[in-house]
Amino acid sequence: MVKLKDLTKNKGLLSGGHRLCQGCGASVIVHQALQVVENPVVIAVATGCLEVSTTIYPFTAWRTSFIHNAFENAASTLSGVETAYRSLKKQGKLAADYNFIAFGGDGGTYDIGFQALSGAMERGHRLLYICYDNGAYMNTGIQRSSATPWGANTTTSPVGKVIPGKKQYRKELTEIIAAHNVPYVAQASPYHWKDFSRKVKKALEVAGPSFINVLSVCPRGWRTAENKGMEITKIAVETNVWPLYEIEDGEYHITYKPKKARPVIEWLKPQGRFKHLFAEANTGMVEQIQQHVNRRWQKLLKLSGQAQ
Repeated sequence: MVKLKDLTKNKGLLSGGHRLCQGCGASVIVHQALQVVENPVVIAVATGCLEVSTTIYPFTAWRTSFIHNAFENAASTLSGVETAYRSLKKQGKLAADYNFIAFGGDGGTYDIGFQALSGAMERGHRLLYICYDNGAYMNTGIQRSSATPWGANTTTSPVGKVIPGKKQYRKELTEIIAAHNVPYVAQASPYHWKDFSRKVKKALEVAGPSFINVLSVCPRGWRTAENKGMEITKIAVETNVWPLYEIEDGEYHITYKPKKARPVIEWLKPQGRFKHLFAEANTGMVEQIQQHVNRRWQKLLKLSGQAQ
């Protein structure tokens, strides 16, 4: 059982003084994940906001073994490290037990790095990949990614007379990774820290690859107040926009179920990237999003044996 009092005693493997934006969710996610790691850990981070803001030469915010990777190859790099580790253990040249964790944003995970991630999952390397999903390529100018929600305004899905934001629904990467038949896959939120911490511990204990997709607020890209990120992340869960669940050996389990789902408009309203949805010209778009969220939630209930 994860206790907050115990976590506060940890020094933390990501130091302060990094240059991530105020209100960024990535550092919170990293802190929470690494606080429950008990073994020495090797970290690989794909190029993105987290990497460029924590490793500005000649400084580093990481108190761990750290490998900077290109946008696309965090999973394949860590696969090689994990393979070398197993070889050294087999030869008796290394006795300590190590954990291996890769972090990547949605650009480096859903899109550019998907081939490497899929390969690592399929080959069965014992590593944990954590995606901090902020829904766009925030580091390079807020371009849309395949994680960007339908209707969101980005620099490459701009709102105008032709299109009202992104025209495609986000890729359901958590389920795609589960289709690789890996032992453990989960979806988490930094607001629900105990649920996330428990999932990280479970992921590190399985004998094989694991993946956790975590919603990560980006004040710049979402156009939200810097001090409202955790509240908005909470609302994402309460509206079922970002449901919390895990998939263990193919079995779905919902780990948090709102007593009464809040309307999706409560998640959309605080975010400037969705403000155009409330213009008269876009009447009906909010309801379309609500219907899509409802369908996704009902599918999840069915997969977890809780269909109503």
